[in-house]
Amino acid sequence: MLSSFKRFLIGRPLKSTALGEQKLNILKALAILSSDALSSVAYGTEQILIVLATVSVIAYWYSVPIAVGVLFLLAALILSYRQIIYSYPHGGGAYIVSKENIGEKAGLIAGGSLLVDYILTVAVSVSAGTDAITSAFPTLHQHTVGIACVLVVLITILNLRGLTESATILAYPVYLFVIALFLLIGVGLYKIMTGDVSATVQHAPIGAPVQGITLFLLLRAFASGCSALTGVEAISNAIPSFKDPAPKNAAKTLILMGTLLALLFTGITFLAYYYGISPKHDETVVSQIAKETFGRNYLYFFVQGTTALILVLAANTGYSAFPLLAYALAKDKYMPRMFTIRGDRLGYSNGIVSLGVASILLIIFSRGRTEHLIPLYAVGVFIPFTLSQSGMIIKWLREKPAGWVAKLSANLIGALITLIVLIIFFLTKFWQVWFVILFLPLIVIAFKRINRHYEAVGEQLRIYSDKPAVPIEGNVIIVPVAGITRVVENSINYAKSLTDQIFAVYVSFDREDEKRFEEKWQQWQPDVRLVTLQSHYRSVLIPLSKFIDTVEHKASENNYRVTVLIPQFITKKSWHNILHNQSSLLIRTYLIFKKKVIVSTLPFHFKK
Repeated sequence: MLSSFKRFLIGRPLKSTALGEQKLNILKALAILSSDALSSVAYGTEQILIVLATVSVIAYWYSVPIAVGVLFLLAALILSYRQIIYSYPHGGGAYIVSKENIGEKAGLIAGGSLLVDYILTVAVSVSAGTDAITSAFPTLHQHTVGIACVLVVLITILNLRGLTESATILAYPVYLFVIALFLLIGVGLYKIMTGDVSATVQHAPIGAPVQGITLFLLLRAFASGCSALTGVEAISNAIPSFKDPAPKNAAKTLILMGTLLALLFTGITFLAYYYGISPKHDETVVSQIAKETFGRNYLYFFVQGTTALILVLAANTGYSAFPLLAYALAKDKYMPRMFTIRGDRLGYSNGIVSLGVASILLIIFSRGRTEHLIPLYAVGVFIPFTLSQSGMIIKWLREKPAGWVAKLSANLIGALITLIVLIIFFLTKFWQVWFVILFLPLIVIAFKRINRHYEAVGEQLRIYSDKPAVPIEGNVIIVPVAGITRVVENSINYAKSLTDQIFAVYVSFDREDEKRFEEKWQQWQPDVRLVTLQSHYRSVLIPLSKFIDTVEHKASENNYRVTVLIPQFITKKSWHNILHNQSSLLIRTYLIFKKKVIVSTLPFHFKK
């Protein structure tokens, strides 16, 4: 039943030879890997206005020069990540660049930041999408967390079905969103140029003096606006997902994404300024612009519907990049090996499921409030931004290939700007992002400890020609018995087929029972040695463990191994297990951790 349900949810398993069919072309990659960056248009402008609103509505004109600064940083990042794509065509992005050029710790900081950022990507995107839904239908406000969690589950299932299938489905809402926003911006600009704008629309002219404005506040607004740049790095992490030639297709996708992001962000910011839009608790900025441009008609709901869809589906960028980054870290022995295993549909399903669970927990913890997550979200991505640009600077200085000065200049500008933005975030939003300072060292320590474990395991498993294995001269089998039954008979017969060194061990709670059992055993199995142990405190495990230790000590002197053969009957129905004593499970669990004892289970299946 479970297998059938799994097939229904994620489809039939794919052969390993079908891996090439799961690669993405440019159009599908743009939809699945750019949805995070494009969706940030829906809240990037709003984050700028939220900061400026602390002064007055007159300060809203500053959103225009701030947007220009954000676009300049976007251009620097696009150029820088284009160089990373061609320099590191196997993916890994900031993690690989930082690790190879700056050092292991820098790489782990970048990798850890990005892993957390992708979890935040899902949580922020779905929360923002839920906000768009509740803006259109205010009666749903009280169900925000529940709606967000359900959406995460649906996206997780969609991604478990495979990369190309999810990309095919997600391409439609992404491109519909792009069309909707271009339509909104186009109609809005047309109304402005023709003077067909509501008389209630008021905005301060650019350059108007604003009392109370400070450089600190402007820098804070700029840092908030830079949240529109999250997701730019995802393409460099997911190069292996592209069809050949992968680096060339990834670079083209990056340029397309940057162009679309710049146009949409510029248009939304200008309309928000011209309309004099103020951020509201229960309605998004995009919703207010659409209402002012179209009224609450079908075009308004088209914009809101596609915005909600892309905000929710922007989470798919995290689902595309997180498993690949987790794979890169696991391949380098910094994360559990399970993240290197492909699932039934050839995706890294352990990474997909882990991302979904972590995102749901974060949504519940933050109560679905997007503004609580965006500062952490932005810091999480600007740390690897800065490290990757710095790593490329070191690479160009070390290698000095043809045209290295121009390449160095692009990365230097990118590194300086991202570092400045990062400092601004910590200075202006410290009480919202202080958790990063605590968390990053902890995640690096966790990565290092996992790596040390795998290195230690590898050392112990490695075969050395000058250290031959200790020969095994024979085997001693210990069979715990609870009575004379078919189960015990089956176990004794199996032990006899392996060796003649057999001990049947019976733990007795009183002398009379011990004598009766010894007499019955002598008549039934006279050629198998029976050892009876007294337990004054009605414990089977303690006396049995002491006896096994004694046998193991003597056996090791002659290079013999000790095997404990535990009879185990298997009931026909699972609920029957509660009707039977499960002492064999306790014995097996305890003995499995003994260094030199082999624990083997011999099942006996009941027919009824």
